[in-house]
Amino acid sequence: MAPTLSLSLITAFLLFTTSSALVPGGEQQQEDSLWQNLRHQQQHRLRARTDCRVDRLTAQEPTLRFDSEAGRTEFWDRNNQQFECAGVAAVRNYIKPRGLLLPHYNNAPQLLYVVRGRGLLGVVIPGCAETFETEMRQRDHDRSRSFVDRHQKVRQFRQGDVIALPAGFTLWFYNNGDERLETVALLDTGNQINQLDHTFRNFFLAGKPRGEAQGSESYRSRRRGESEQSERDNIFNPFDDELLAEIFNVDIETARKLKSQDDFRGQIVQADRFDILFPGGEEEERESRRRGRWWDDLEASNGLEETLCSARLRLNLDEPARADVYNPRGGRISAANSQKLPILSWLRLSAEKGVLYRNAIMAPTWNANAHSVIYITRGSGRFQVVGQAGKAVFDGEVREGQMIIVPQNFAMIKKANNEEGLEWISFKTNDNAVVTPLAGRLSALRAMPEEVLMSAYDISREDARNLKFKREESRIMSSTSRRSSRYPSRPWPIEYALDVIKSMM
Repeated sequence: MAPTLSLSLITAFLLFTTSSALVPGGEQQQEDSLWQNLRHQQQHRLRARTDCRVDRLTAQEPTLRFDSEAGRTEFWDRNNQQFECAGVAAVRNYIKPRGLLLPHYNNAPQLLYVVRGRGLLGVVIPGCAETFETEMRQRDHDRSRSFVDRHQKVRQFRQGDVIALPAGFTLWFYNNGDERLETVALLDTGNQINQLDHTFRNFFLAGKPRGEAQGSESYRSRRRGESEQSERDNIFNPFDDELLAEIFNVDIETARKLKSQDDFRGQIVQADRFDILFPGGEEEERESRRRGRWWDDLEASNGLEETLCSARLRLNLDEPARADVYNPRGGRISAANSQKLPILSWLRLSAEKGVLYRNAIMAPTWNANAHSVIYITRGSGRFQVVGQAGKAVFDGEVREGQMIIVPQNFAMIKKANNEEGLEWISFKTNDNAVVTPLAGRLSALRAMPEEVLMSAYDISREDARNLKFKREESRIMSSTSRRSSRYPSRPWPIEYALDVIKSMM
């Protein structure tokens, strides 16, 4: 009797679990399914589909510029061999106060850095609930009535934030600050989720965006001096008016408005009527600055798995208190990787913010598993890059607004100038990029036995020890300690004092 009863209970349990799997489980089940799809789709980058014969690198500026009513969009040359080799594209946006970058989605995951200003970000995540409500009041025929607008979460961002944006998710940006908003973004067209080619494609849900048509012929025509502005249609334009009206249950005139056929404001429009409320707001912003955002790192490693709808999308790298490498005489480096921002493990991207004080040096390093796309955010300096067979592929000055791509395994030295220092954001095509320095306390040379260095370089044991131990600094080195591992008795640079003050605010 007992075995029969046990068998019956097991059978009932199996039937229950099977039927539960067949019945739609609502929003949470859809969310988990989408999260799992992202996990599988973006595990690895595609293998290189181009010839990476990089004999010479150049620091580049955007080659295409498209003006809109409330801002400007700039693209780097996507057909440049360096971008093709890395499998990436890059775009820079300037948005005026109260400017709205219209809703759109891209064919590739992107990592965006906020160079200046602040704003609001909307990300429409498929399958997630509308958990935010905004009460609106409308005056109609001398009567005041109110209604509630429901929408997905709206996020505040600010200068220094790195924002992770998955492919295919609808995005919009709004500048709710008092100064111009500047952002620069890397789009990983070589990612596995982009199953077409290395061409960057964006799809607008509104307006008539100004930009390059698909393919390379449009770019070649720009180089021949033809018109810089080209009008494109949003994705609603080709659909039939009556079908749209039926789908949205609106009149024909409203359906036609979706097509924006008579709208020539571009992709960044002036939006003066913009009143969205969200929790925290200004108080949360001031508190986060005061506390240095230290708890963000704790949240990333508290053992609680994020769901897609609640995933954190941003991490601030401008706070000195969260630096991963810090030298009071040289500068600092702050990294955003999947250990700190888990969603980056699905995007397979990471970023690194670097600050070098005046005349400071960054030890020669290479990335073992990623390309680096470096954008200069402030100041200027000298870069030296060495490629295969020990050949220099770049040796020159870089300045604010320029971008340079350093391929995987190419070694690089950075040195700030002696006037304004150097700051940059480095986008990397791996969510946990492995950086190997060639000099300093954590270098490859220091990890080798003295006998190896003596035989490899034909030097004495004393010289081998000097190579290993003369520099006690790690990746960032001050020019004042060139001859000694001890800091000389000179005043600390003013940048260090400013960092200390900033971390206390």
